[in-house]
Amino acid sequence: MRHAPLALTALLLAGLAAAESTPISLDQAMAHPDWIGPPVEQAWWRWDGQAAHYTLKRSGEVIRDTYSLSLSDAASARLDDSQLAGLDAAAPVFDRARSKMAFVRNGDVFLRDLRSGALQQISRGNAGADNLMFAADDASLLWQNGSDWYRGVPGLAPTPAALPRAEKDPADPGKPDALAAHTLRLSSTLQREKAQREAQRVEAERLRRADPTRAPAPSYLGDDLRIAASALSPSGRWLLVVTEPKTVDAGRVGKMPKYVTESGYEEVEDVRVRVGRNPPVGQGLRLIDLDSGKVVTLGTDALPGIDRDPLAELRKAAGKDALSGARATRVMAMQWNAAGDRVAVQLRAVDNKDRWLTVVDFDKGALTSVHRLQDPAWINWNFNDFGWLRDDRTLWLLSEESGYSHLYTLSPGGKPKALTAGRWEASSPRLSADGQRFYFLCNRQWPGDYEVCAKDIGAGDVRELSSLDRVEDFVESPDGRQLLLRWSSSYTPPQLAVMSASGGDARRLTDTRSDDYKARQWIAPQYVRVPSKHGAGEIWGKLYRPAQLEAGKRYPIALFVHGAGYLQNVHAGFPVYFREQMFHNLLVQQGYIVLDLDYRASEGYGRDWRTAIYRQMGHPELEDYLDGVDWLVDTQQGDRDRVGIYGGSYGGFMAFMALFRAPEVFHAGAALRPVTDWTSYNHEYTSNILNTPDIDPEAFKRSSPIEYADNLRGHLLISHGMIDDNVLYQDSVRLAQRLIELKKDHWELASYPLERHAYQHPESWYDQYRRIYQLFERSLK
Repeated sequence: MRHAPLALTALLLAGLAAAESTPISLDQAMAHPDWIGPPVEQAWWRWDGQAAHYTLKRSGEVIRDTYSLSLSDAASARLDDSQLAGLDAAAPVFDRARSKMAFVRNGDVFLRDLRSGALQQISRGNAGADNLMFAADDASLLWQNGSDWYRGVPGLAPTPAALPRAEKDPADPGKPDALAAHTLRLSSTLQREKAQREAQRVEAERLRRADPTRAPAPSYLGDDLRIAASALSPSGRWLLVVTEPKTVDAGRVGKMPKYVTESGYEEVEDVRVRVGRNPPVGQGLRLIDLDSGKVVTLGTDALPGIDRDPLAELRKAAGKDALSGARATRVMAMQWNAAGDRVAVQLRAVDNKDRWLTVVDFDKGALTSVHRLQDPAWINWNFNDFGWLRDDRTLWLLSEESGYSHLYTLSPGGKPKALTAGRWEASSPRLSADGQRFYFLCNRQWPGDYEVCAKDIGAGDVRELSSLDRVEDFVESPDGRQLLLRWSSSYTPPQLAVMSASGGDARRLTDTRSDDYKARQWIAPQYVRVPSKHGAGEIWGKLYRPAQLEAGKRYPIALFVHGAGYLQNVHAGFPVYFREQMFHNLLVQQGYIVLDLDYRASEGYGRDWRTAIYRQMGHPELEDYLDGVDWLVDTQQGDRDRVGIYGGSYGGFMAFMALFRAPEVFHAGAALRPVTDWTSYNHEYTSNILNTPDIDPEAFKRSSPIEYADNLRGHLLISHGMIDDNVLYQDSVRLAQRLIELKKDHWELASYPLERHAYQHPESWYDQYRRIYQLFERSLK
């Protein structure tokens, strides 16, 4: 169904009035999700487009089974072992004529003829294959295994295509050594043996070059580095290799105690390094001509802005010198065109303030920047897709340069041309089988409604093809005529649907929910827009409340805060927090109203919304929740004197910030697996938002709850898994000690010895949410 946002609330209210929800117990809500029914996980097409395959988790096990679904009658059947030999696999690649399809299954490469359906195995027991592609001539296949590249053709054993080595070249005499020279001068036997070895090496190389079926010689890059990635051209001539220094000070690792172990003894597990103590190393890029063996280092000195230090002022304030020369960079991705004569390389600065899309100039042996994206906060870790159009000359890319992720094309020597625009985001772009249009996900109607959109490359408007309200992902059929969709809704985990690639109604194919779960009536969340009093415009939220509010009654308020910071929970699909959604049903049954907000920093709302927390984590988000409280009091009969808040991970951090920085508003809170001090979190996430403690200590002090713990007045529950290797248990222990020293009352710490960051055991889920429920009951009722 499709409804404009303004009509959505009225529709849901009508639905609420029509059916009361089925009561849910805490034990049932926190049970293993097998009782709901397994979501459809990975899904892909059969070669002929007449059927789809997908995987489901077995109930009570971690094993996945593969199913085949006929599109003619939507009948599904689990495939047994005898049927797996003819199975296609996900993420196939196609030749230019779309007459052949190749894929990797169980580590081996297979080739399917799309005209006859004939299947051939190209490799066997090759211990895995990655980055599979058709060669430029479409007659052979190329793939990577470790650092090596292989070529395969039907009927012949695979042969090496490129062999990069992080080793010293045997032909390199090395640095002069006085002692070695002295010893050789005095021993004719050693001189003779050395000469014979060299003659053998030279002769072996001569014979290899004379053999028309020869394998390529290894490409020796030196023994002082390691190979991080490589990309072979479809022509087979060029190899790009990403390198890193071999010896890097990785920083001091943490030591995490484990108390409940199979051995019965205490054990220790190494965990991550803290922010600022293991910054990413800069990477190098080498271009190897496999015909001549010549190796060229591709420098970054010519990249625009590479020599500007965006953090110079902060370094100066911290008594440090600004960086000089080119900043260190890392390679994000490398994409060859189908002909193998052009390659684009995307790099980012290690400070993540710049992203460059470059092309390689083979004649000059240099990188040329064709697009630069800058952000004074940080470049998004999403929306970095790029590739080549079918003409092999034009690039396409996603960019947030307008403030929202949109799709662009870039011709040689030209400027980016926008294919999409507006206050919405384009994501997951796929070039169509005929190369004439892009399919992608879009949230044009409202931020939480994701559909499949299409845009022709030549002209025309963006067309919204689906109307399922939440498409998770999609796959085009081999013939380009259909789209296989994974979709979900608030209480329906991902399922399959199929539709024409030109648009129209989607036919729903699966329903894997259990009978018990399907029989229940749930409280449909109302998608609401909370007006901001702090300059944010409006904040989208999910409201859970009784169908009819009792006249004159004031309801206790429960606020939920999603995790990850950059995550979207106010959408029309099945939430990551499906247990919490059932808990919200329970809270409404017990007389609460519940609000879940996509606060500033959340995904789905553009660049400025994402980066509003730069150097001030927990501040704009708290303003949004304060606005949420006001809105509930003003419009939903919320009780300002009974406000509770809870969340996990980033949500736990925000529960602290609410209780510690606005104690007059928030009376109770539960902080689950929470960050208490950002100086103890990891580098990649934290340094984007707060820089590093040595150059931006004020940002860390401003953003860390432990700095505000003396303000606690309400009731607080801290809950943490003791073997959490993401947010370390030590975070909560250190805050507990701080509260002890401050002589604070009305707080508790619940510890779970066998839980990591994402809890796995129903007993732990139940115990944790029993405590949250009891906290709210005794402090808000």
